[in-house]
Amino acid sequence: MSVVPGALLGSIPSPSSGQIEIGPLSIHAYGVMIALGVVAAVWLAGRRLEARGAGTRDDMSSVAVWGVVAGLIGARLYHVATDWEKFSDDPAKVIEVWKGGLGIPGGLLAGIVVGLWAARRRGIDWRVMATCTAPAIPLAQSIGRWGNWFNQELFGRPTDLPWGLEVSADTAVSAGYPVGTLFHPTFLYESLWNLALCLFLLWLDKHRPMRPPRLMAVYLLGYGIGRFWVEGLRIDAADQLGGLRWNQWVALVVVVGSSLYLVASGRRGYVEPDDERATEPVESVEPADGA
Repeated sequence: MSVVPGALLGSIPSPSSGQIEIGPLSIHAYGVMIALGVVAAVWLAGRRLEARGAGTRDDMSSVAVWGVVAGLIGARLYHVATDWEKFSDDPAKVIEVWKGGLGIPGGLLAGIVVGLWAARRRGIDWRVMATCTAPAIPLAQSIGRWGNWFNQELFGRPTDLPWGLEVSADTAVSAGYPVGTLFHPTFLYESLWNLALCLFLLWLDKHRPMRPPRLMAVYLLGYGIGRFWVEGLRIDAADQLGGLRWNQWVALVVVVGSSLYLVASGRRGYVEPDDERATEPVESVEPADGA
């Protein structure tokens, strides 16, 4: 692997191909990583749903079909809408998902909304489902982000840090930099951030359980913060407003909205240690006369 001045240990190499060869089969690695992330998320969310007695793993699998399909469609539409110049000359590229190009904000919006709707159709409280899936979503994102590594895309600006990312000569030149330039591996930053967020949410749910669906709000808050700073490192073409990339503005809206919800839900947002309804949504009860 190549080394640039200032790099102490070396660099992170990129795969020579975005495909995984298995005998005569050639599989797009981007799709494989997305699929692995989905499988891991469904497994984790299913276990959490069963542990709460709110549903079965089969229920989770059925809900996931709706959520994942909607999420993929929403993510692709968001990407196409925010980078239309890449597709305007050849609209057929819109369906080439295996080449990369999924806008996470659109995927989250569509996937979460449709997934919670599907949960209600199966008789599962949507608030409990939101709590069960909150740590599973960043787990899927943590795995799926490695698809960008295989595609050599969405990396950050040049760096001389020891974990700088190598890219092919063609990729470096097309980005406007000399061959051998190392870049911030933003896919790795976001992957590690999401993995840490998943673990934090699991810890929080165990040691300081929150009333549904507040854990989902904590996930959105944490993801928004991480996405804001990672997005600021990226150098791929993107629309800007007021000096910030479009996705940074979206992340700010998510952070502010989640924070306001958590503050507004107040003290009743936590479950007391002796509360037997720890996994049940709380309904308001009017006090009896004279109480």
